[in-house]
Amino acid sequence: MTTTFITKADGAQEVFDPAKLEHSLALAGASSTARARVVAHLIENLKPGARTEDIYHTAFELLKQEDLPPVAARYSIKRAVFELGPSGFPFEQFLAEVLRSLGWSARPDVTLVGRCAPHEVDVLAEKQGKRIGIEAKFHNDPAGKTDIKDALYVKARYDDLKQAPLSSSRVDEGWLVTNTRFTQNAIRYARCSNLTLIGWDYPRTRGLLSMIEAGKVHPITCLTTLSEGEKRRLLENKVVLCKSVTTSHLLQEYGVKPDRVPHVLNEARLLCGI
Repeated sequence: MTTTFITKADGAQEVFDPAKLEHSLALAGASSTARARVVAHLIENLKPGARTEDIYHTAFELLKQEDLPPVAARYSIKRAVFELGPSGFPFEQFLAEVLRSLGWSARPDVTLVGRCAPHEVDVLAEKQGKRIGIEAKFHNDPAGKTDIKDALYVKARYDDLKQAPLSSSRVDEGWLVTNTRFTQNAIRYARCSNLTLIGWDYPRTRGLLSMIEAGKVHPITCLTTLSEGEKRRLLENKVVLCKSVTTSHLLQEYGVKPDRVPHVLNEARLLCGI
């Protein structure tokens, strides 16, 4: 097979790997037959220098044409998390929901007073007597990376909160969580200073994607049957999870036309098992 180079989100070139694409389709739940058709189509039509963004969109549309909207939704989960922006606040709410699904109690947007100064904490999580303060670093750009300056900032904040005079403001750990990746400098510093980092696929098998899959939670932006405007209205009203879409009343309240409601509810049921 001819080697074809494709363009990543950060502009770097890499060799197109059909096995990598097939693996991502398998994780989304596509059958071996569907995977084979999607991969074959892309190999046949792939142009040198094609962007990973274009490859993703092609695969996504092919999955929908296969009449597999739940699989398409699962395949699109990373993009769906990006669609929670641009403010980043829905990402904090979604992160709190992910933690709750894993047995934590979690509250977004909390103010705590440290030994030296007050701090706004994106998510405060507690489980089995352990208290975690979380800084959620949301990027709208898939190529965006969280750098060492963010790690330094978070470490200083949570060192202050560890020494809070009031137990109600004290934390045991600080975490820095992002929807993309970290620079090597950030990772090196975090390992040395004992700061917990969680990125999309970092640490390997214990990153944000793994947490989302373990908790079986999907952002509402995964639903392919909702328009961008409908998703935005739901997010603005703090409806961030696919599994929250359980009634026609809720959907119609936020502008979904009655004739489209059954399609949305059916996709949510298939995707989220509700």
